[in-house]
Amino acid sequence: MPYPTNPTRTRTPRACARLRLVAAWLALAFGPAVATAANTQVAVAANFAAPMKVIAQQFTKDTGHTTTLVFGATGQLFAQLKNGAPFDVLLAADEQTPQALLDSGLAVASSRFTYATGRLVLWSANPVKPIDSHTLAAGQFKRLAVASPKLAPYGLAAKQTIASLGLGNDLSPKLIEGSSITQAFQFVATGNAELGFVALSQLTANGAIASGAAWLVPAALHSPIRQDAVLLRSAAHNPAALALMQYLRSGPASATMRAFGYQ
Repeated sequence: MPYPTNPTRTRTPRACARLRLVAAWLALAFGPAVATAANTQVAVAANFAAPMKVIAQQFTKDTGHTTTLVFGATGQLFAQLKNGAPFDVLLAADEQTPQALLDSGLAVASSRFTYATGRLVLWSANPVKPIDSHTLAAGQFKRLAVASPKLAPYGLAAKQTIASLGLGNDLSPKLIEGSSITQAFQFVATGNAELGFVALSQLTANGAIASGAAWLVPAALHSPIRQDAVLLRSAAHNPAALALMQYLRSGPASATMRAFGYQ
């Protein structure tokens, strides 16, 4: 015999309290998973490509939101933004570009913060002998790859390093410029340049240094490479963009950055 039902029965205060407790627990435990997932388009400085790919996967796993990543020199990304590119977040390789977006009214006030500090490395794909500042001074090479100092902050840091060492006149004829730090890296990797200034993150993954010989440039030889993030005004209400800005400050994201050599 079926149990009788009473469609007009009301829940007791104690039952309602239990339901509210269960709902609160579910929100805390599964909030990111049950929330409506969204996508955010992220402009990423070329030096940060490898760690950002890892962070993006972690971000999707932990929050349910997805990312569309576009990589390039900071100067190139800034020009695209000024021309209306539909990016939500900029992860620059400097402090000045995000500030310029704030000054022009394109970014959300107070959203800017430093997500990482980069390190510059002199690299040779040939592991035969160590390299350091004396290698530059000796000049026993034909080409030295750098990123464009006008487009890429790591290129500017490379030029500052050369100037600090007093080698500007000697090395100027040997320089070949890439439009980004990625292209500078490729010049060395393919043998088109014997040496090049690259980002430590391009050589480092989970604490392992890529093959070849490398010299970690002393930070005192160039301005700090503080890399700032900023939220674009058009994405002020994009839940995925807002979540990503917060996630970049999280423990998992910080651990990934350290694994790639960022401070």
